[in-house]
Amino acid sequence: MDRRPSSRKNVKKKDAPNKNESFKGSFKPKKRFIPKKKKNQEGSDEGGVRLNKYIARAGLASRREADELIKTGIVQVNGKVVQEMGYKVQPTDVVRFDGREIKAEKKVYVLLNKPKGFITTTQDEKGRKTVMDLVSNASPYRIYPVGRLDRPTTGVLLLTNDGDMAKKLTHPKHNVKKIYHVTLDKNLSKGDFHSVLEGIELDEGIAMVDKISYIDGKKKNEIGLEIHIGWNRVIRRIFAEIGYEVIKLDRVYFAGLTKKGVKRGHWKILTEQEINYLKML
Repeated sequence: MDRRPSSRKNVKKKDAPNKNESFKGSFKPKKRFIPKKKKNQEGSDEGGVRLNKYIARAGLASRREADELIKTGIVQVNGKVVQEMGYKVQPTDVVRFDGREIKAEKKVYVLLNKPKGFITTTQDEKGRKTVMDLVSNASPYRIYPVGRLDRPTTGVLLLTNDGDMAKKLTHPKHNVKKIYHVTLDKNLSKGDFHSVLEGIELDEGIAMVDKISYIDGKKKNEIGLEIHIGWNRVIRRIFAEIGYEVIKLDRVYFAGLTKKGVKRGHWKILTEQEINYLKML
């Protein structure tokens, strides 16, 4: 006769289950009580969009900036001022910002082959040319650059109204791959080549590159450089630290995007395939 005490214990546990018990075989745990989420004053929490995200999608501000704007009381939903950070907007809601109705926009992704002489910003107080002058008719929505290319730097630049995507592509933890064609004022020596590969000390720390190579068929002053860190003017500063001047800097690859088929100063709308690739990064 099987008198194993475990059978009695199992019966006991069935009568008074332990919340930490792991059920096996035919035993099924009782459904846990989950408190319902608090509903908004204007409709259910189900399927809504957070108010700060809705404002960001409308192209008015980043999510963080939207939080500050909500606090000021200039945002209304269905005629009522909303200052609740977690408020969720429902599809039938009418949202007004400073008295003006706003709507979440379709997400747009524009690739620009940036020419030199343009500043990577949405506006310039000194009246200098910005990249926005080149994409003014690319989208009916407000788009903005993802990251920066300094004024003399050329090449691949992404512009979008997708704040989440912009944040992901510029955050250091995602290690977004960037490749540059670097032209120096003189040939890069083998010793300095290896110094760059081993890391150059800058104010922020050791600047590490992922790959460096001489470009086939070119003089030794033309270098291919793969890097993921996004410090300000980092490539120019790396070479300046070892006695070189960067006379041309062209970004040929950014997060899987290239300038293939896009002339300098021109732009294109990303394909669905390119957008999906960015989302998978």
